Amino acid sequence: MQGRKLSLAIGLALSSTYLSADESSSEDTVEKIVVVSSRVATPLREVATSISVVTQDDIERRGYISLADILKVQPGVNATNSGGVGSTSALRVRGEEGYRTLVRVDGVDISDPTGTQVQTQVAHLLSSNITRVEILRGTQGLVYGADAGGVINIHTGQQNEALFGSVSAEGGRFDTRNIAGEIGGGLGGVDYYVSASDYNTNGFNSSVNDLIDADSDGYSNTTIHARFGYQINDDLRLGVVARSNDGEGKFDSCGFGASFSNFCTTNFQQNNLRINAEYTLGSTEHELAFVKTLVERENVNQGVSSFFTKGHVERVEYVGNADISDNSHVIWGFDWEQEVISSANQARTQKGYYLEYQSEVLSDTFVTAGLRYDDNEDFGERVSYRLSAAKLWEVKGGELKLRGAYGTGFRAPSIFEIEYNRGPFAFAPASETSLKEEQTKGYELAVAYATEAGSSYEIVYFDQKIEDSIFFDLAGFSGYLQDIGTSFSEGVELIVNQQLADELVLTANYTYNDTEDTAGEQRLRRPEHLANIGLSYQFDQLSFAANMRFVRDFVDVGTALPNYDVVDVSARYKFDNGVSVFVRVENAFDTEYQDLEAFNTAGSALNVGVKYSF
Repeated sequence: MQGRKLSLAIGLALSSTYLSADESSSEDTVEKIVVVSSRVATPLREVATSISVVTQDDIERRGYISLADILKVQPGVNATNSGGVGSTSALRVRGEEGYRTLVRVDGVDISDPTGTQVQTQVAHLLSSNITRVEILRGTQGLVYGADAGGVINIHTGQQNEALFGSVSAEGGRFDTRNIAGEIGGGLGGVDYYVSASDYNTNGFNSSVNDLIDADSDGYSNTTIHARFGYQINDDLRLGVVARSNDGEGKFDSCGFGASFSNFCTTNFQQNNLRINAEYTLGSTEHELAFVKTLVERENVNQGVSSFFTKGHVERVEYVGNADISDNSHVIWGFDWEQEVISSANQARTQKGYYLEYQSEVLSDTFVTAGLRYDDNEDFGERVSYRLSAAKLWEVKGGELKLRGAYGTGFRAPSIFEIEYNRGPFAFAPASETSLKEEQTKGYELAVAYATEAGSSYEIVYFDQKIEDSIFFDLAGFSGYLQDIGTSFSEGVELIVNQQLADELVLTANYTYNDTEDTAGEQRLRRPEHLANIGLSYQFDQLSFAANMRFVRDFVDVGTALPNYDVVDVSARYKFDNGVSVFVRVENAFDTEYQDLEAFNTAGSALNVGVKYSF
């Protein structure tokens, strides 16, 4: 078993040091190791939950500035925003709310405690210097927290002793400019990685209702990310991750009555720090980490501050894992978290403990059983669990996999939701509503087939239910209400990765997502049909990618939005001296469409750039 653990460690190291191989290649071992399912390195073939992996090559080929644009071409993922890069955005996995999706960058939870719900400000998360993304789809985020209805696990840079780095510059429509750089390496047990990016765009008029001023709603973003590690000896490693994200944008429609304006700005500042220690003792591995997040947000109406909030999160987390036999493994841990909205003198703590058993009960038959206990300061004790199983068979020309998973969870109302209903802006019925926790449960069943030539095919059925979901009263604007009863999201994902030739790969996914609230109505902003068809071509130093996205049957507040198809294309040429040039056309056919009823989209946009890597 020690040899198996060593191979997993090597595989995990490879996944963070070299990510340029195409994931469809049968020779590629990089994609075979994932950490997102249980927070320890696990061969992907043994995992019974639904996981997608986005490589550095995927990110570079598609070229999107916003990480949300990269994620929404993955199966089961949809993203909406209120007017381009930097505008308020929501990332929904299998039709669930964005605040049920946890996002981590190099182990740092980047959730914002000052928002209406505790969630990641996806709008400010750009793709520069990101090398790998693992996506856990579904309500099986046991080891991350009972409210994790999906997990986005992001990796940056590499981790090796060789000096490496890159610098890139890009420009395009709306006077868009993006400059990014990175450098890393290691020496004598010390490794480091530092990256920075600076993005600016004049934007476009995002609001459908802004017909008089029709001003452009620009955005700027500066992100600095650093990671340092020190291997003290064979058994002990110390690490630090520091991150700063500063975004500033313009938007329309702020204020009420006489104070209403289309000249509004938003400022967002988030700083993250994570300090961790990893210790190996025999067959047991331990990691202890302290994480702190500081957030400030301010909305300004015509130069006069109209809304300011400030807060922080402190989190202590421990995860351990050990072999208990040649075929069995156990993972355990705890987390303690305090959320604070300091601008309103509000705070709350929650602590959780979890245990998961993993075993190969028979040859190529893998099962897990996990239990989690949470104690929330306001809503008391809750127990949730996850069960999963996967069976593999060797068949002629490949491998067949049958898998399934079931998980439960809960989400306590956020501090903001509770206090808003108690505050001066709420009125009946919200002011008379005592919010209680949401409870979730969901399961999935899947069949997958992978060929020796590198192609793969998968069909997944999922069924997720939310009891007593919390929502904002968009009809009367009274505050937050509870939708007493069961809302659900169920459907099918079809996923194809077809190696058409050595140089040509077809990727395709289709998601059918049937959603209903307790009144039997389709849940807002959740398309019933989502599909992506992509082609990538690699010939020597030239690469080409194209993607067509189909969106069908979705509704916003009070209206059904038109169906649409959007085509994006990109090309890149790499010279022998480390220089590459690239071009990207988003919405190549200038399709007019909307993701939200009140907001425009950008139309066709051409971007060109250059990158030097060493």
